[in-house]
Amino acid sequence: MNYTYTIIDSDAVSNLQLHAFLDEYGDFECINTTTNPTDGLNDILKYSPDIVFINLNNDYSSVFLMVTEIHQYMSQLPILIGIASTKNYAYDAIKNGFFDYWLQPFNEFDIRKSLLKLQKRMPKEKAPATLCLKSYNDFQYLNTNDILYLKADNNTTEFFMKDGAIINAFKTLKTFEKTLPDNFMRIHQSYIVNTSYVSRINFGKSICALKTVNENIPFSKSYRENMNNLKTILSKNTLSTLN
Repeated sequence: MNYTYTIIDSDAVSNLQLHAFLDEYGDFECINTTTNPTDGLNDILKYSPDIVFINLNNDYSSVFLMVTEIHQYMSQLPILIGIASTKNYAYDAIKNGFFDYWLQPFNEFDIRKSLLKLQKRMPKEKAPATLCLKSYNDFQYLNTNDILYLKADNNTTEFFMKDGAIINAFKTLKTFEKTLPDNFMRIHQSYIVNTSYVSRINFGKSICALKTVNENIPFSKSYRENMNNLKTILSKNTLSTLN
């Protein structure tokens, strides 16, 4: 399972550098980025990220006020990591329960130690490879590696399997979106795909193709960011040529 995070930072360069460092580890997934504490608080309450990176260089007093507000609405707080160009706010950060404090320009060694310490403190459990579909006294077990994609059908969900079988479950697609392993991605209001089987992404036609089946799965504009993230992930392990 990945660690989810949000960034509260109005500095675009700082944002890109932070993304670059976290991408190297592969266990960190960005949910969203915002430029101010107000939008940042909304993100935290909406997405409940594991980690929040906060740039303290601008309007740091509003940041600490936001941290105080988080305590009012959440029983379990995310891990807070402050980012700043000086040590001026370090004391206030520690007093407000920040996990760590990163100085700019970023030091790769310090960040690595901090992230390893974070992973030791909050280890992530791996998602089970088997999914159990329950219906009254009927229990059906699916190997998630054999699932190509899921399709919503009113209030039920159809599982399209690698062997060609179609299995129905009497739960909504959103239910499975929360329980499936990280290699499953929502790409449309009606579809979740197993990204391990994606063989092609056509942004012009808004479709993706899957291995082993001659079928195109549509993706919608609202999930375009997911597809961009998927393209980035797949591109890391492929040889690229330009036509």
